[in-house]
Amino acid sequence: MLNEIVIYQKKHYDKLVDIWYRAVCQTHNFLTDKDIQFYLHIVQNGALQAVEVWVELNGNKEPTGFIGLDGTKIEMLFVDPEYHGQGIGSRLIKHAEKIKGSNLQVDVNEQNEGAFAFYKWYGFVQIGRSELDGTGKPFPLLHLELKS
Repeated sequence: MLNEIVIYQKKHYDKLVDIWYRAVCQTHNFLTDKDIQFYLHIVQNGALQAVEVWVELNGNKEPTGFIGLDGTKIEMLFVDPEYHGQGIGSRLIKHAEKIKGSNLQVDVNEQNEGAFAFYKWYGFVQIGRSELDGTGKPFPLLHLELKS
């Protein structure tokens, strides 16, 4: 059975929060446990409902990753750590391009070198930088745009 990308449904909620948590713990080593709990609270209390979320399901219909879009801006892209490096993030971005066009933007934590390298590899270029993240915390963001 093939993987498929579907629109978010409430039945995916617990699995997506779990994917978010495990992915952040593995990739955001600049965050303290207290920071992770702060952001987890945001994810658990509406972040998934605030954006258009698309979910990649594996052949067993289990979520393996997801992308959250606000117009042409990628607000979140997380892949289950067990599936890293298998093309899920790229497929989710390709899906976003298909439905939103190729003028995608994303903010990535400056300290998250793996994510920055991934977006650069995909074709995103840096167009700006902010000292603070969207919650006002001192985690600089790099503003990226997909150049087609």
